[in-house]
Amino acid sequence: MDLYVLLGLPHGASDAEIKRAYRRLARRYHPDINPGDRTAEQRFRQILDAYETLIDPERRHRYDLGFGAEPESDRRPTGFEGFDFSARGIDHSATFGDLVAEVLTERGDRRPTTPEPGADLHQDLQLSFEEALHGTERTVTVTRREICRTCAGVGRTRAQSAPCLACQGSGMVRSVRGHMIFSKTCLACGGSGRQRPRLCEPCAGIGQETKADVVQVRIPAGVSDGERVRVPGKGNAGVRGGAVGDLYITVHVTPHALYRREGDDLHMVLPIAIHEAALGARVDIPTPDGPARLRVPPGTQSGQRFRLRERGATSTRDGRRGDLVVEVRLMLPRLLDERSKELLREFGRINGETVREQLQG
Repeated sequence: MDLYVLLGLPHGASDAEIKRAYRRLARRYHPDINPGDRTAEQRFRQILDAYETLIDPERRHRYDLGFGAEPESDRRPTGFEGFDFSARGIDHSATFGDLVAEVLTERGDRRPTTPEPGADLHQDLQLSFEEALHGTERTVTVTRREICRTCAGVGRTRAQSAPCLACQGSGMVRSVRGHMIFSKTCLACGGSGRQRPRLCEPCAGIGQETKADVVQVRIPAGVSDGERVRVPGKGNAGVRGGAVGDLYITVHVTPHALYRREGDDLHMVLPIAIHEAALGARVDIPTPDGPARLRVPPGTQSGQRFRLRERGATSTRDGRRGDLVVEVRLMLPRLLDERSKELLREFGRINGETVREQLQG
């Protein structure tokens, strides 16, 4: 087979073109890149023979004159001796060490390099009804991940400038497979010839350390049961310079004995006596802002509701206040003496028919 055709070159190709063609084909067919592929191995040997013939001026001249390639008995053993495959070779365009390093880098060095934000943290907090209604401040203890103070998040410590023990400071290691000698970048030092930094012991190379942090949390007035309060920047630290996560506090409010919350309105039940409902009265009632006086008009029925404006809970959305809704419940007195019983009988004789007429419409 024509050696020029084998390398995909025209006759008269320059040495640089020959080297580039060999580099391209070797990257594709080398046995180390295609383990166990006999076809690729045979193809690579043909490419190597073509390259060694055409890159040598005397052998190329003989080939161009029609004498063909040298017989195998006259050639030196096929291998890499005499050709510089180290990364320190003069002609970097033909170094196989660079080729292998590039392939290994493409396949193996795929560690993420983009910043990743830290995870958000979540915690529950129990509040009394009054604390939720008026707002408060609480301290909570959060276990979170922070940037390691020893290595500043790098995950490695600074190593002393000492030669790499694996390659004795050369940056390259040599290996032999049969009659083939390979020279490639030292994996221990990455080709630098110096010892790599060691993993940071406090964070085990992660770049973060776990820490119990005391966080001051401000609970806004009017927070409701199940609502979440966000504390920015108190989550886990980001990776590779990513933003710090947030802390979310889920509030749980203890029910109140008097008030029931619906949205931003508060509801309460007010017991009144029969004479207050019939004749009307002014009743002092407790509100979140202190005592207030409610006017109960004459003839008030049990279950009737009265609304006190802006006496409810503060909205965490727009700061407006809800109302206090008072529901009247008629409470019958205990009849402790005959005088009270007689008065009620008399009241019934006078007003009993009137009540039944109201029921009938």
